[in-house]
Amino acid sequence: MTRLIACFVLGVAAGCIKAPEIVLVDRATALEQQAAGSFPELERRLMHTGLSARPVPLTPDQLQALGIRQPPLVDNTDLTDADQVDALLKQSCIGEARDGTLVDTSESCRGAADRALAVKLLERTNQARQQLWRYLQARQPATPPAELRRTWREAHLRGVVCGGWVQRDDGKWESKPC
Repeated sequence: MTRLIACFVLGVAAGCIKAPEIVLVDRATALEQQAAGSFPELERRLMHTGLSARPVPLTPDQLQALGIRQPPLVDNTDLTDADQVDALLKQSCIGEARDGTLVDTSESCRGAADRALAVKLLERTNQARQQLWRYLQARQPATPPAELRRTWREAHLRGVVCGGWVQRDDGKWESKPC
């Protein structure tokens, strides 16, 4: 037994027993590369798709927060001017001014709105209001025009849509409380 231990000690000391050499390969072998195949066209298309610009999908809640309404299920092309004015007043794209006219307030507009259509709409509405004021003035010639407009505006503001953009007496703008 002592001989066996002595041989073992001599063998270790002489270097006959050593750990096996380990080789780590960080790439696939040639056989693995052949088995996996190469798809340069597919790789190119994937790379191009990953880098090309495309729209970001948004949820309906995110679109609503931006002021973009979903298209209605029914056709809404028969909206009256009053309906369109109410919608633009709610978005603060147009406002009820102190003098009784509608004014363009697109700098405070929330959401998407066609400014050119809004301006045409407020011009038509203001022309109709001017015509109404002329009619009221003809019916009550003793009333000063400024007093007539002020009285008309007070009555009109009661019917303005909730949340509509209205100019206060001090000149500041606010949403109409309900």
